[in-house]
Amino acid sequence: MIRRTFCAVAMLIAAQQSYGAADSIFAEANSAYAAGDFQKAIDGYEQLLRDGRSHANLFYDLANAWYRAGDDGKAILNYERALALEPHHPEADANLRLVREHARALELHPTMERYFGFTTTRARTITAAVAFWSAVFLAISFVLTRSRIRIALLAVAVLVFGIATVGAYLCETGDRGRSLAIVTAKDAQARVATADTSASVLALPAGSEVTVLSARGDWTYVGLPNGQRGWLPAKAVELVRL
Repeated sequence: MIRRTFCAVAMLIAAQQSYGAADSIFAEANSAYAAGDFQKAIDGYEQLLRDGRSHANLFYDLANAWYRAGDDGKAILNYERALALEPHHPEADANLRLVREHARALELHPTMERYFGFTTTRARTITAAVAFWSAVFLAISFVLTRSRIRIALLAVAVLVFGIATVGAYLCETGDRGRSLAIVTAKDAQARVATADTSASVLALPAGSEVTVLSARGDWTYVGLPNGQRGWLPAKAVELVRL
């Protein structure tokens, strides 16, 4: 019993020290940003991400630091990552629009999943689960009572479940799902083949959106904002979802 208590106390102390260290790194990064040392701020924020301290505001701060350091591509990437975690982040959304305009970055054509992008994955999953079990309960109740009100409620529950399920599927597999990526290299060229000498399909300013389709060695095959497809160097593009 004493040994278990000692282990629990030791784990609690270690956790507190870990959080204390993270707070210290975050404070130092913020101080560096305020002092205009943006690279030091970037290093601090990225250290927190490597340590698993991932949240929307941290990506937002990192994006601001990258922008002030002159890298529009990395700034847009991290604004997008902030919004992937917290779709209703007004500062990230506003800054993303400004930096995207400044960089003249290209965007993918909007698809059906834009109607579901205002909610988080967690919210869509919970909605689908609640609707499913509500439909099951109402179906059982209808069998027992044959109530018209329960028929209407059952229809609504089934409809909500269907919409939530389709939305979750589109948001995970669509152009703005797990395949969404941002071009972080400057003056990237999407090409028809995996060679720097092959013909260019589209010039992509830093911060442009693409969808990752497959990979081959040091090259990534992507869907492009103009509706075509092409190959980019793997190091020129990063997925939004980690």
